[in-house]
Amino acid sequence: QVQLVESGGGLVQPGGSLRLSCATSGFTFVNYGMSWYRQAPGKERELVAGISSAGSSTNYADSVKGRFTISRDNAKNTLYLQMNSLKPEDTAVYFCNARRVEFRSVSEYWGQGTQVTVSS
Repeated sequence: QVQLVESGGGLVQPGGSLRLSCATSGFTFVNYGMSWYRQAPGKERELVAGISSAGSSTNYADSVKGRFTISRDNAKNTLYLQMNSLKPEDTAVYFCNARRVEFRSVSEYWGQGTQVTVSS
């Protein structure tokens, strides 16, 4: 059974920090590219950051560059997102995503999300 369980969300003041975690099981974590997405009320889900299977390559949305850092621990099957200098516009539900493309087959899994609220 595939599981992606996000944690670490909560309420934080502007300028504060949070570290999200995504603990995974039920699939071969090291074979999957991993990403964080977020969805704010009334908006579409958007990509925040991604990391390659080996962790050697990362990419970020322009809105979070320089503030957020994605990382992974393949020994612990866990994905992280360090979020610094948080802004009210970062308020959203954050989702963990696992994706693997092999030949013409795509395998993709989602977590249930964790709420991040940035407010004074």
